[in-house]
Amino acid sequence: MTRITTRSAPPRTAWQLEQQGVHPLLARLYAARGIRDKGELDYDLKALLPPASLTHANAAAELLADAIEAEARLLIIGDYDCDGATATAVGIRALRALGAEVDFLLPDRFKLGYGLSPAIVDLAAEQSPDLIITVDNGIASLEGVARAQELGIATLITDHHLPGDELPGAECIVNPNQPGCNFASKNLAGVGVLFYVMLALRAVLRERGYFTERVEPNFANLLDLVALGTVADVVKLDRNNRILVSQGLQRIRAGRLQVGLSALFKAAGRDPKRATTFDLGFTLGPRLNAAGRLADMRLGVECLITDDPGRALNIAQELNALNQARREIEADMQAQALTLLETMDLDNAAPGIALFDADWHEGVVGILASRIKEKLHRPVFAFAPGENGVIKGSGRSIPGLHLRDALDLLSKRAPGLLLRFGGHAMAAGTTLKREDFPRFQSLFADIAGELLSPADLTRSLETDGALEAGYVNLDTIHLLQNEIWGQGFPAPLFVDEFIVEQQRILKEKHLKLTLRKGAQCFEAIQFNFNQPAQDRTRAVFQVQINEYQGVENPQLRIEHLENLT
Repeated sequence: MTRITTRSAPPRTAWQLEQQGVHPLLARLYAARGIRDKGELDYDLKALLPPASLTHANAAAELLADAIEAEARLLIIGDYDCDGATATAVGIRALRALGAEVDFLLPDRFKLGYGLSPAIVDLAAEQSPDLIITVDNGIASLEGVARAQELGIATLITDHHLPGDELPGAECIVNPNQPGCNFASKNLAGVGVLFYVMLALRAVLRERGYFTERVEPNFANLLDLVALGTVADVVKLDRNNRILVSQGLQRIRAGRLQVGLSALFKAAGRDPKRATTFDLGFTLGPRLNAAGRLADMRLGVECLITDDPGRALNIAQELNALNQARREIEADMQAQALTLLETMDLDNAAPGIALFDADWHEGVVGILASRIKEKLHRPVFAFAPGENGVIKGSGRSIPGLHLRDALDLLSKRAPGLLLRFGGHAMAAGTTLKREDFPRFQSLFADIAGELLSPADLTRSLETDGALEAGYVNLDTIHLLQNEIWGQGFPAPLFVDEFIVEQQRILKEKHLKLTLRKGAQCFEAIQFNFNQPAQDRTRAVFQVQINEYQGVENPQLRIEHLENLT
């Protein structure tokens, strides 16, 4: 069952936004998302929260400035997802532009796992770094930092993940979610945190007179990478993040983007001049993530830091092939998972689901968990075998259950069960012994049942109500696509009742429809549909552009169909 609700858009607020020059449809949509004044839509860089307000950003900048002036060897240790790759690329480009000697190292997810582990510190030590800089990881790396100290290597942690009860003993930690940090945006992605540190570093070097005889770099040129990592990591797009994303998209659309991003757009058959947040999250992001899931994320970072268009295109095409392979592996895993689910009583499914198959691919379980979560509207963990008798799980949650907190509670109830865990509210990962999976499965179901209410377990689609028929046109759709939408600031979703004039099945899994409302007809499509539409239907939809052979037409993309009697 799906509950369809409508966001409240205070009429007076919408009217005030209109009076300030906001398009009437956007005024209604923004009012429903808590915007009260047009000034909140000012995405100029001057409106960014200042770097100095991010706790320890200045201390990190001083540490880095000292290292650069001492000609110390710096080593960035990143993560193997899109956020980690873009953060690594921002660090490499920024630090090299400042004259630093810097390289990067990424853990092999299949051998070394996530984060600054003692094993990767030992590997890093082979390069004799003076300072290790983590990006998008490190906040839980107590043992890794301790190992670095044993080897005489300093550490700077930049991360955005939630900390545990104890922080690592690094020289400096920059994380908006660490205790005592009053930074007004807790939603920076890893790439956003590192970008802020680079801004603070440039300011410190400026104060020291570092740019008296050298050109001061323009770090706004890195905002395309910041935008990509921010959207792909599905962090909440609060105003500060919307500024970062908006500025990055402006540069992409104007052709001022890294050659690697340009190559990724070309490999995907997309036009960067018309880039949207959808392109960042669902076109470029998955192609970079495919490297970390199936191969080596170093390939993704190389794509982002090269200035050679030919090399960038070669890498982008390789990433495109990896993404296609990932999709095929995912499809097979999903089919196996759905077969497994058929043996379960889905009407009485446990509040929390954990699945494991010895044949599943460790790099794709996160996507699988997301797909099953969407199908069942339950928090889901999917596990695949790792090395040495352990299994590695990736989880995705639903509103109402903070996944990392649920794992923390589980670890306290069953000490030693979780070998490692970490993450966010909506996504988390854990490692355990293979023989402990049944115990985890039972405990996770119990904890989810305690934390989730019956209302939480009912799928809900929050819409913006009906869309006036006159707005279903190319101009309005372009207007909507050019805005900044994403996690916590959702893209418009409308609902209405229609007469079904025609319908046909495409490629055995998509439903193409002609819908009528009054005297006006609309072309519509539902991907991966469950059942045909009847004569009268209630549809939840987005408006989009269907481009075929260079011709654009408005189209409704159906998210949910509800047949009416």
